[in-house]
Amino acid sequence: MSKPAPPVFVSSDAARAVFRWKDAIEALQATYSRPIEPAAAPARTIAAGEKAWLRTLPAVPPGGRYFGAKMMGMATTAPSPGVEYVIVLFDRHTSRIAAFVDANLVTAYRTAATSAAALDRLAPKKSTHLAVLGSGLEASMHTRAFAAIRELSEVTVFSPTPARRAAFAEAVTRDLGTSTRSASTAQEAVAGADIVLAAARSRGEVPILYGAWLEPGATVVSIGSTIPQQREIDSSVVERSDLIVCDVLEEVLHETGDMIAARNAGMEVENKAFSLADLMRGACAERLKTTQAPLFKSVGAGLQDVVVAELILTKALQAGLATPLPVVFETKH
Repeated sequence: MSKPAPPVFVSSDAARAVFRWKDAIEALQATYSRPIEPAAAPARTIAAGEKAWLRTLPAVPPGGRYFGAKMMGMATTAPSPGVEYVIVLFDRHTSRIAAFVDANLVTAYRTAATSAAALDRLAPKKSTHLAVLGSGLEASMHTRAFAAIRELSEVTVFSPTPARRAAFAEAVTRDLGTSTRSASTAQEAVAGADIVLAAARSRGEVPILYGAWLEPGATVVSIGSTIPQQREIDSSVVERSDLIVCDVLEEVLHETGDMIAARNAGMEVENKAFSLADLMRGACAERLKTTQAPLFKSVGAGLQDVVVAELILTKALQAGLATPLPVVFETKH
C-alpha cells in the first residue's frame, strides 16, 4: 500500500500569488446556484471562557472536492493578543486531512468575492461610480473585486483618518487606473454614486450611512455589522431598500445590529429579504426585475471560506507553492 501524501500548508504569500478575483467570484456563484442542504452550511459556533474565545465555521460545499472548517481564536491575556485564522481542508477522495490554509487573507478574499458575486446580479451592467466608506483591508479588497465585474468610472472614499483615505485613493488609482478621490464626509463620498460599499463600522456604533444620502437606483453593499452590538447602516437605508439579499438569511435578519434596529423601528424586512442562494437560483427573479434600491448584506459564512480555500489550494498545488508538512495523522476506521 502506498504511503498517503502528507498534508500541505498554504501561506498567505502563496494565496496572494495564485488568487484571481474572477475565478473566486465565478466559483461562489456556481456554489450558491446548486442545492445546498442546511446541514452542509451550519451556523458559526463560538466558544468562550477563561479570557479566550474560539470561532468555528464549518462547511461541506456541494460539488467540491474538499470540505472543512475555518477556525479563529484569541487569548486576551497574551502579551500582545491577536487573532490567527486557519482553514482545515479534508479531501473527499481520501477522507484525509489535505491542507492547512492561512486564512487571514482568504477571509478578506472570500468576503469581497461573495459581495461581488451578489453585486454582479444586483447592479446594472454599466460603467459605475463606486463610493467606499472605509479604507481598511476589506474596503481595499472589495474595490478590486468590484473592478473585476464592473468598469469603475470613478471611486470616492471616506474614512475618519485623512491620511488613510488619501493612501487608499492613491493605491486604487495606481493599481486599477481608476480616477479616485478622497471625500471629507461620508455624505460627500456617496453623492452621485451608483454603488455604495459600507465597509467600516462606526465609532460608537452610530450608523455611517443614511438613506437620504443615496441616489435613486443606487445599490448598497454592507459588510461591517455582523453581530447584534454593531451598527453600520441606518434604518433609513433598510427602509429604502426594496430588495434585501443576505448571504446567511436568518443570521443577517436576526443577529446583526442594523436589522435588529430596523425591526425595533417597526420595519417589515422579512417580506423583502432573500438569501444569496435565492438570488443565484432565480427565486427572486421577479423582484429583481423591478428593484430600484437593492441592498446586499453579508456576515460571512464557512461555505465561502471553504470554496475559496479549495480554489487557492488547487492552484497552489499546481504552481508548486504548497508546502508539504512532515506529519502523518492516524486514521481511525
